[in-house]
Amino acid sequence: MIQSTLQKTRLPGLHVGIIMDGNGRWAAARGKARSHGHRAGARTVRRIVEAAPELGIGILTLYAFSSDNWTRPPDEVRSLMRLFKAYLRSQAEDCARQGARLEVIGRRDRLAPPLIREIEAAEARTGGSDRLLLRVALDYSARHAILAAAALRPDGPIGRRAFADLLARGMHSAGPAPDVDLVIRTGGERRLSDFLLWESAYAELLFTERLWPDFTSADLEEAVQEYRKRERRFGGVPAATPEANPVRTRRTRHQTAHACQYF
Repeated sequence: MIQSTLQKTRLPGLHVGIIMDGNGRWAAARGKARSHGHRAGARTVRRIVEAAPELGIGILTLYAFSSDNWTRPPDEVRSLMRLFKAYLRSQAEDCARQGARLEVIGRRDRLAPPLIREIEAAEARTGGSDRLLLRVALDYSARHAILAAAALRPDGPIGRRAFADLLARGMHSAGPAPDVDLVIRTGGERRLSDFLLWESAYAELLFTERLWPDFTSADLEEAVQEYRKRERRFGGVPAATPEANPVRTRRTRHQTAHACQYF
């Protein structure tokens, strides 16, 4: 397990979402089939799950298979489903030992019954863990989840908390997770691709060129360090400083123009 430089000032309960992109390109660069890249990506998942709690991450949501991924070649889809099943079977015990509670979010009506049974068994096996909540998004679409929650909505107005409850219910989650703090996407692309749109309304975004199989615990730590440097204002204004206080300091035209960058 890594020795984090953040241990003394860790951020308990940080919710990090990762779009794990680049498995296929990683394999192609080595003259291998895409399935080889997916297996390498699964090994990366193990490393990142182990490292996450040491960096103050309490919730880790991994984008494993989007609802749009069903359009991929049938052989690749079958290979992925076999990999998910094997991962759940082999890693449930390790997750429980590491204190990671596994939760698979997304649709289940299009998954094969044997895979659903593995999901339910893994969730039951790790249900008592409380060091890390590991959420795996499988056959997941944020827009579908929002539409499903809207369909469950009772007549009349509804608040954000109640809607979040319906959203969790529609994607087989035990309950709504806190909003996402940081979204990381590997592989060089710069888009959310229908991932946690509701929960990531004010998330910080970090994109890296590194392909997912090459992503390391050190890369995760660097991402958390970058997150800590950012000022999260949630639609507000920067914290006042003596230099920015108009009562104490007369602003120059340059200072006023620079301040406008925050709005």
